[in-house]
Amino acid sequence: MNVLGIETSCDETGVAVYNSEKGLLSHMLHSQIALHTEYGGVVPELASRDHIRKLIPLIRQTLQQAKLNPNNIDGIAYTSGPGLVGALLTGASVAKSLAWAWNIPSIGIHHMEGHLLAPLLDTDPPEFPLVGLLISGGHTLLVDVEQMGVYKIIGESLDDAVGEAFDKTAMLLGLGYPGGPALEHLASSGSSITQKFPRPMTDRPGMNFSFSGLKTYARNTLISGLISHADVARAFQEAVADTLAIKCRRALSHTQYERLVVAGGVSANGVIRKKLEDLATLEQAKVFFPRLEFCADNGAMIALAGYHRLSAKQHEKLEIKAMPRWPLDTVKSI
Repeated sequence: MNVLGIETSCDETGVAVYNSEKGLLSHMLHSQIALHTEYGGVVPELASRDHIRKLIPLIRQTLQQAKLNPNNIDGIAYTSGPGLVGALLTGASVAKSLAWAWNIPSIGIHHMEGHLLAPLLDTDPPEFPLVGLLISGGHTLLVDVEQMGVYKIIGESLDDAVGEAFDKTAMLLGLGYPGGPALEHLASSGSSITQKFPRPMTDRPGMNFSFSGLKTYARNTLISGLISHADVARAFQEAVADTLAIKCRRALSHTQYERLVVAGGVSANGVIRKKLEDLATLEQAKVFFPRLEFCADNGAMIALAGYHRLSAKQHEKLEIKAMPRWPLDTVKSI
């Protein structure tokens, strides 16, 4: 089975083809960073228009890279939500139109399920059950994953997502968009002993997160002028990494699972990866990350998730719909 995957939830246009026997055959990605940089963040209307311009050419290039033609495609998977509604509708419209034209089934995929399954693209994929930590610009979720398609949210951010907190703090530091990689780079030259930031919501039970206050703490520290920008960046990043590790430790203890999957754009952060690798060693567990190229939004993870759902005989009518808000624990089981 060859599945075409389409990702257009925000500011990346991703297309891929996944084969049930050979794995990932091809994948291509167009980033809109240059388009949105001058505005300091994603402009939804501009994002939608750029998806319209780039998606069909990317599909042609991806099929060519895979040495396939439309007659070789057995199903189409696309991101149905959550995300920017205009961007989602672009992907859904193209996916449904191609499914009709090629007379093949299609399936809408939950964006965060795609991220959660991204480590399955690796040569050493995790087995279920597992704890999932999904960290991106729009989400911070701890998930009890009993099996593929069965998700229970056991922790989430009560305010800013972790990626959002990185971007906002980077803006306070005068860094560009996207802020996460720039903040990590600046933090590498900072001192870890100058100041320690709080680890929010770790002094009480539970697995929920809150990063809004940490961003405010960084702002107040900057205003004080007592430490350098690099030291603020490092103190902020270490506080985030420690907080994620503390909550993941609680989640592993709560579920009694021995596997932790960490995915989403923020999972590319090297300090966070090291902290969670150390945690896994301490807890005698195993941690899995996507390859760096699959941490950000991409079509490969959507094609993979689509393969699993289509092979389970799940597919949709040709109705074009998008779900900008879609709780992960409401998706259908596989």
